[in-house]
Amino acid sequence: MEWFEDETLWADFSDVLFSAERAEEAEARVASSPLLRVPAGAAVLDLGCGPGTYAVPLARRGAAVTGVDLSAALLDRAAVAASAAGVEIRLVRADMREFVEPDRFDLVISMYTSFGLFADHDQNMRVLRNVRASLAPGGRLMIDLYGKEILARDGGQPKIIDVEGGTLIVRGTVLDEWTRFRDDFVLVQGDRARRGHVVHNLYSAVELKAMLGEAGFADIECFGGFDAEPFDNHARRLIVRGVRTLGDA
Repeated sequence: MEWFEDETLWADFSDVLFSAERAEEAEARVASSPLLRVPAGAAVLDLGCGPGTYAVPLARRGAAVTGVDLSAALLDRAAVAASAAGVEIRLVRADMREFVEPDRFDLVISMYTSFGLFADHDQNMRVLRNVRASLAPGGRLMIDLYGKEILARDGGQPKIIDVEGGTLIVRGTVLDEWTRFRDDFVLVQGDRARRGHVVHNLYSAVELKAMLGEAGFADIECFGGFDAEPFDNHARRLIVRGVRTLGDA
C-alpha cells in the first residue's frame, strides 16, 4: 500500500495538516490572488482536494467546483465543509492517474504539493496529460509546490508546532540525490503519540516547466507566491501555470 492510500494517516493527521488557520489562508488567497480568479460559473477541478480547503471558497465565489481525492475520509470532510458553507461541490473519489473528463474544466488546481506523489516519473506525466485532456481549450492548470530551490534555501529544518491539545513534530529528509523528499510527522496529544509520513518528488522550476511542456501545455509561467510575484530568491512557493491553447486537440 502506498502512503497516500493509508486512511489512518488522514484520520490521524487531517486536523493538523488541514487546520482552521490553513482554511482561513485559503479563503484569503481565493479572494485576492490573480492566479485563482475565475468568473462565476467557471468549471474548476481541485485535484487532490482533501477536505475542501480551496474547493469551498472557490464554490462560495461562484465557481462550479469538482473536487477529486482518493481518500474517502477527506472527501467526507469536504462534504461537511461544503454543507456548512451552504455551497454545492461535486466530489469524486478517484485516483488522479485515472481521472479524465475531456474538455470540461476552465481551471485545474493542484495545491499543497499534491502533485508529484508517484515514484514513477511516467505516472506523474500521466497525471499532467489527464489534466490537459480535461481542460477546455484556453483552460489553465496551476500547480502549487514546495519547490527544490526553496527547500535548498531554507534548509528544511525540523519544526515543532503547537496544535490543539498537543504538539506536532515535523522532520524532513531529502532522498535520492535531491529528487524525492519525505516528511515524518509525530503528533503528541496527552499520553498518545501517532506517527505518519508523506513522500513526494522534489521539483525545481526548470524541471516542472519541462514536464508541463512535455505534456503539451503552452504559455508556461512560474511564480513565487499567490500574488503572482516573480519566482526568485524571495519566493515562498513554486507555482507553475500552463495553458491548453485554443484550437488544441
